[in-house]
Amino acid sequence: MTNVLLVGHSARAHAIAEAFNKNKAVKLYSFMKSKNPGIALLSEDVLIGSYSDLESIKEFAKKNKIDFAFIGPEDPLNDGVVDALQEIGIASVGPTQSLAKLETSKSFTRDLLKKYDIDGNPKFNVFNNNNLNEINDFLNELNEVVIKPDGLTGGKGVRVQGDHFNTKEEALDYCKEVLETHESVIVEEKLDGEEFSLQCLTDGKAVIMTPPVQDHKRAYENDVGPNTGGMGSYSSENHLLPFLKKEHVDAALEITRKVADAIHEETSEYYKGVMYGGFILTKEGVKLIEYNARFGDPEAMNVLPLLKTDFASICQSIIVQELDRVKVEFEKKATVCKYIVPKGYPDKPVKNEKVEVAKSEKAKMYYASVEQKDDGLYMSGSRAIAFLGIGNSLEEAEKAAEKAVSGVKGKVFHRKDIGTKTLIQKRINHINKILG
Repeated sequence: MTNVLLVGHSARAHAIAEAFNKNKAVKLYSFMKSKNPGIALLSEDVLIGSYSDLESIKEFAKKNKIDFAFIGPEDPLNDGVVDALQEIGIASVGPTQSLAKLETSKSFTRDLLKKYDIDGNPKFNVFNNNNLNEINDFLNELNEVVIKPDGLTGGKGVRVQGDHFNTKEEALDYCKEVLETHESVIVEEKLDGEEFSLQCLTDGKAVIMTPPVQDHKRAYENDVGPNTGGMGSYSSENHLLPFLKKEHVDAALEITRKVADAIHEETSEYYKGVMYGGFILTKEGVKLIEYNARFGDPEAMNVLPLLKTDFASICQSIIVQELDRVKVEFEKKATVCKYIVPKGYPDKPVKNEKVEVAKSEKAKMYYASVEQKDDGLYMSGSRAIAFLGIGNSLEEAEKAAEKAVSGVKGKVFHRKDIGTKTLIQKRINHINKILG
């Protein structure tokens, strides 16, 4: 048997647990910040605690004779869980604290691409309190801008001109506000295009991509409302997206391969884990928005259920740097993921409200922020449950997801338009207009 430690508590971690559970020779042990009933059901043993409590994680791993660990979210990577487990001889799929800077420090990633002459950077500059007086000049060089705090902000720190503020004066004010709590702030040109996620697995040498996915951050239908952690996502049966050509996906993959090489060149360390690039197709080609050092949520749900290759074997090959010897295959199916969220989400969500779910024959279900009580499931205020439809076409996958999510009873809502022909055609029209 192989004893695997999973660190994570979200729907993303539930999908990872399910991927491990396909191998009957794997015993899963899970360390969670809060108890996910889906993960608990798939685990031999669970421990609830803080991701920064490295001693508890190490003790839990030693007690259960863990062979390797998989780190789900960004917080434990930033807290140094991989480094702590290394100290007791346990390898992880997930970068060390210093390499997790790929996600935790946006300036590190931008500077890396610039130094190693890798395509994908927009016009950008990094500012701190020492060169604060130069921000205004740079703001005036650009048409519209995006402001990014340098560090983790739970996905809610980035502000975009036209969405979150309108004038350059407001941009400067936000830069000053960021510098009160962060060492630096990044100012970038605003890119016009269609975003897509390309999640890659790497052992520091070989890089293997999973099918590209498009996420939907806005809370309400037709892409309006505040940004969220992600209301849902879709992937296509041909492992492209309706607005992407193979050359666009290849360009994104090439950027990630060069970044993996550059990280080793820069740090003499091999990056072992997930490199999830948020890309955007523009009239100037594929550009990089940012990297994450773990699977996306919801994007993990679109790719892991399609995996035909044993996930534990892939992880073991990453650890020993033999990923190039593994043939990683995915089913040629389309997927549509839709989240149910509490009414009022994300700004004023209802909490501790009961939610009733009917079992679906045609859709998978992944628990996120829910608590199992004696009389049923209760929502804690964030995204509650993800439903995934899988089909031979996007239309088939969307119908399966929508049927399942529509059967939920409680004070919830979801985006009905994710994966629909109407919204996808809007994406295609947008790209056609940009590319002429």
